[in-house]
This record gives sequence, C-alpha cells and structure tokens, in this order.
Amino acid sequence: MVYSSGWARPSGPGSPQFFPGAAPAPAVTERRPLISEVQTDRFRAFGLHNIGQRPEWQALDPDLRRAVEVVGRVLPFRTNQHVLENLVDWRRVPDDPMFQLTFPQRGMLRPDHFGRIAALLDRGDARERLAAEANRIRLELNPHPAGQLTHNVPSLNGRRLAGLQHKYRETVLFFPGQGQTCHAYCTYCFRWAQFVGMPEVKFEARESEDLLAYLSAHPEVSDVLVTGGDPMIMKTKALRRYLEPLLDPEFERVRNLRIGTKSLAYWPQRFVTDDDADELLRFFERIVAAGRHLAVMAHWSHPIELEPEVTREAIRRVRATGAQIRMQAPVVRHVNDDASAWARMWRQGVQLGMVPYYMFVERDTGPRNYFEVPLARAHQIYRDAYQQVSGLARTVRGPSMSAFPGKVRIVGTTRALGQRVFVLELLQARNPEWVRRPFFARFDPRAVWFDQLEPAFADDAGFFPHWSAPDQDAADDAASGAA
Repeated sequence: MVYSSGWARPSGPGSPQFFPGAAPAPAVTERRPLISEVQTDRFRAFGLHNIGQRPEWQALDPDLRRAVEVVGRVLPFRTNQHVLENLVDWRRVPDDPMFQLTFPQRGMLRPDHFGRIAALLDRGDARERLAAEANRIRLELNPHPAGQLTHNVPSLNGRRLAGLQHKYRETVLFFPGQGQTCHAYCTYCFRWAQFVGMPEVKFEARESEDLLAYLSAHPEVSDVLVTGGDPMIMKTKALRRYLEPLLDPEFERVRNLRIGTKSLAYWPQRFVTDDDADELLRFFERIVAAGRHLAVMAHWSHPIELEPEVTREAIRRVRATGAQIRMQAPVVRHVNDDASAWARMWRQGVQLGMVPYYMFVERDTGPRNYFEVPLARAHQIYRDAYQQVSGLARTVRGPSMSAFPGKVRIVGTTRALGQRVFVLELLQARNPEWVRRPFFARFDPRAVWFDQLEPAFADDAGFFPHWSAPDQDAADDAASGAA
C-alpha cells in the first residue's frame, strides 16, 4: 500500500518546547514523515504505575501530579504514547482540552472525597484500605445510570444475561469480555465503572453463546452494537470469534453491526501499523460482503483528534472496506463546550468521509459536576455549531440525553401558554410509541439533566417518570398561568 505524505505543524506536541515554561518553538516547517516511515512501536499504556517514566510527567507542576495521583485512585486513568506525543499540547496544560480529556483533575472529586484519599496516601495505608475507600466513593457516583443494571439487562429462560443490554426494540448491546478496556480512558466516560475492578458493576460476556441464543429468541432485533470498553482493543482473532457467527444465514435479519470505539482517535495505529491491522480490515470487508451494514461508531471529542496523519490514514483504510464511520461524543465542559470546535470537527469529519451523528449531553454519573453543561447552554452550542456547517454535516442530532425513558433530544426553547419551555422529543425510547412525539418541560436555566426537569403541562407528565405532582390541579393551574 502506498501512503501519501503531509506537512506537520511547526512543532509536534511530543517535542520538548511543548513543556510548560520552555522557549517558544522556532518558526520552521518540518516535513511530516510518511506513514511507512513512522516507527511502528507496539502499543504501550501509561497509568499511575508508570506515568513517571514519561518526560511530560516530570515537567508538570507538582500540584497537577498530586491531583492525578489522588483522583486516579478512584476514577480510571490510562493513556498511551499516541495521546501524549500527538494530541496533548503541553504548552497549554492544564487547560489543554486533550489533557483535560485524558488526565484526572482535582475538581473531578468532591473536596471531602479528595481529602479522604489524599490522607490515606499520605499515611501510606495498605492497598486494601485505599481500595475499600475508593469503592465507597465510587458507589456514591451513580456508576450505572438510566436503569442500566435494573432495567436494561435482558433475561433468557429466567437467567439474566450479564454481557448484554436491550433497551430499545431494534438494538442489542453486546459487551465482549476481552474488549472491556480502552487504549486510553476519557475522564468523562459514563462507562468508567467497567474499568475500576468492581465485578459487581461490570458488564461482560466471555463468549457469544448468550448473544446468539437471545437473538434467536428475539427476531425484532436488527442491530447489534458491540461496545465496552472498546472492542478495538481486542486482537482481530478475538473479535472474529465473537462476531463471525452473526454472519451465518440464521442471523440474516441482524442487518447492522455497530462497533463503538475511540480507537481511531486514541490509537489509529490499530488500523494502519499494528501487526494484525490488515487482518482486521479484511474481516471488515468480509462483514460487508456478507450483506451486513458495518458502522464504526467513532467517538471524536475534539478536532485536534483528527489532525495526525496516521489518524487520517486509519479513517481512509476503514472506509475502503465498505464500513461507514459515524461521529459522536458528549459536549463536556473543559473539553469541547465551544461551538466553533464542534463545527470544525464536523466539517473536517465530512471532508474525511465520515457522518456526524450525535452530540450527547454528559451523563449523570462519575465526575459529572466537573463536566456538566446546563441544558440551555448545550443547546446553544449545538445550534451555533449547526449554523456554521453545510447540509452534509447537518446529519448530526442533539443535544441528546441518554436518560431512563430513552434518548431525549432538546429541540429548542419557546413560549407556550404564557411560560418559557423546553421543547423535547425522544429519538429512541423504551416505548416505541413515544418516538418523535414532542413534549414540553418547564424551562430551567440551571438544569443539567433530564431528572432535573418538570413537565410543563399535565399532558406531558407521562414522559417524566422521575416526577410526581403533589397536587395535579395545582400543577395544571400553574402551567396555564392561572395560579
């Protein structure tokens, strides 16, 4: 395969001049090497146990290192050399969006939680006591929101299937056991509980037998979403073992295979220079040749993730298999709460042949207080970004909350019967009859999640399972402006 060359920025994030306090980079333009010239290092993860080996870490302010060491005992921390060398702009730390996205920050824990862990570390308490305290804090962080454990886990012949979720009629989520980690962890990740060593809150399936049996019993399912973690952390041999049975004629009604992944951003070498990259792409081709639609549900949080040449080559190679790449991510404070960043990311994505798909609202789990954006502002960011792009990028939907009833989209705000309201709709729903039926919530400029909203009118109450009016007549009067 022949790879094309490109031109780098004046200096790369991995160079010494990106360290805080260093001299500015010289104003020269350096040739970006051909993909074929890039050293094909094997993937290497960095966490609390070995981040000290990196020069970037040693150059950080001691208070920043302290925050990572404390918060990283509660929330998962993992990065790799691609993120450190090609994505983080070390001149902008700690405000750099990719640093915020991949390194734990002090504000992600409540002050009392931070203090409890810091005190144990300072005293040199045993690992077991630290882990117990961390687990107590984790259970206060709503590890599985929106009924993931209570309502989404399906059963077959009276047995709960721990490696599956089935919330929407057409789509089953599958959690292969070997795909329950990632090349790097997003600090906002709503699946953080998968990575902290608490088996009682983890989804995983060791084999695909339960998935196949469940699909046989549920002919209404047309889509299987393979998720994690990140399925692309697996070697191709393991991925094939899980997915090849779905290509049999018996499961022809499963028309769409989706793979949820951040690998195109965090480790694009998976599709270019890894030792089984070509084998992986041949498997993608086989899925498409079998008549299935293969959708790579790629998480892109910031336009900087699209800049490396190896990333663009990975995108090109995946698309050449016949797979489609869709773009999605939540809007999160400190990372991408900026309309211009979203517009630039969508424009670049379309140029590279991808489809903007979803802007989500950060879920009510983990360090939500650090990342949450008021719903009114999230909608303004979406609207301002949407106005900046052409129709080809306006396939994106949002801002959408993956709440208990389903994917609740904020359509906008307006006035109705004398009050200001949010206009909402469900893009997906536990009850399919609710899909695309407009409903209304009272406008609240401070609300950051669906369960903080109240129905605007009596007819809307059924869409709000978390809400009950103490006096329905009073609620009706208030809604009509008569009270």
